Amino acid sequence: MKAFKVTGEINKPKLRTPFVKEVLADKSEHAVEKVYSEIGSKHRVKRCHITISDVQEIPADQIENPVLKKMVTEQ
Repeated sequence: MKAFKVTGEINKPKLRTPFVKEVLADKSEHAVEKVYSEIGSKHRVKRCHITISDVQEIPADQIENPVLKKMVTEQ
């Protein structure tokens, strides 16, 4: 599995919140789906209110999330 950094914005009617999320996935499309799922579940936001602006594959040494870093280095 590869590590991806997904950046975007949550656009609610009275609130705009930028986000950066690191996820593990096989392809960038899977990473986007995982971000939609996690943000929608945790913040009760529908997919139409989430705008994904960038998806980048990142190397293991640039991962900031310690849990993901450990998972990638153990493989």
